[in-house]
Amino acid sequence: MIYLDNSATTKPHPEVLKSFQQVSDKFFANPSSIHHLGGETEKLLLKAKQQAAQILQVDPEEIIFTSGGTEGNNIAIKGIALQHQGRGKHIITSEIEHPSVYEACKSLEQLGFEITYLPVDQNGVVSIEELEKSIRNDTILISIMHVNNEIGTIQPIKKIGEIANKYPKLFFHVDHVQGLGKIPVDLKRYGIDLCTMSGHKINGLKGTGILYKSKRTKLFPLFHGGEQEGNVRSGTENLAGAVAMVKALRLIQERQKNEKNKLYNLQRYLREELEKIEGVEINSPPHGALHIMNFSVPGIKPEVMIHILGEQDIYISTKSACSSKHLDESRIVTACGLGIERSKSALRVSLSYDNTQEELEIFLNKFKKAIQQLKEVME
Repeated sequence: MIYLDNSATTKPHPEVLKSFQQVSDKFFANPSSIHHLGGETEKLLLKAKQQAAQILQVDPEEIIFTSGGTEGNNIAIKGIALQHQGRGKHIITSEIEHPSVYEACKSLEQLGFEITYLPVDQNGVVSIEELEKSIRNDTILISIMHVNNEIGTIQPIKKIGEIANKYPKLFFHVDHVQGLGKIPVDLKRYGIDLCTMSGHKINGLKGTGILYKSKRTKLFPLFHGGEQEGNVRSGTENLAGAVAMVKALRLIQERQKNEKNKLYNLQRYLREELEKIEGVEINSPPHGALHIMNFSVPGIKPEVMIHILGEQDIYISTKSACSSKHLDESRIVTACGLGIERSKSALRVSLSYDNTQEELEIFLNKFKKAIQQLKEVME
């Protein structure tokens, strides 16, 4: 099997699975229980927070364990909106956000919030000047992703953070799901108030994640109940998931440090070879994230290509896994102004540190044959 859909999900690391199993077996008590076993479970939960905070260079009370990116983004965006609507109902985001940000903002429009969706250039990058001009007295939140999940654009979040910091009553949220383990972020130095991370994108488990919430940031909780996670996310904590998330975080940070060149070489090889194939248009920017490559073959339906490759045990994708069942054009490619034909035929290869050049060689060979085969059928 050649798996090239790592931006949708990654294969769990054996050590992550082992840690989940061990904690599930030995520390199964409710951390809120007052008996000894509950106390031991709570201690492990606090230790997991301390370890996550150490890795991310923040304070333990700024770590909230979640079920992943969608929940983290919704808690951050709606939590700010509902808590601070008394002094403003204006939010700034971009046209190419992940559905869990984009649709969360759309839902707030129904509650009377006004959303500015910043346009992007051909590379998918927002304009710093346009962003700054969009800030108003009633702006309470800027939510901009770090790395785009479809085309790999890296947004200038450090510069955005510097701008946001000029406005003390304005909060800055970053969806860091695709950047985690690939591109380092200094949460404190970049002026980020809220940052979303997901376990299953970094060889962790589905249903695990972290929301970083700075000490100054107050959120209205979306769940009410037992006041867990600093009264931001009520519900019995998924301790085994939290420990597994921290394990995945530690492992991916090590790989980011030691194997960045490997990912760079794989991406460079893939881009160079795709550029040689007649009829292929590359949608990913030249200086985007190293693990994402988006390209189109205008005239060929992406689902047909994915099916042909899948029959040969090669797995790629179209767009966000959260919206890939909708077989219309890519909202992201369209927003970049690359045209409807490229938008309707966009494909995505997303790499992990485990992929090899040999796998890419096989994929490219099968991909070229598939293009030829489909063109012959169309003739």
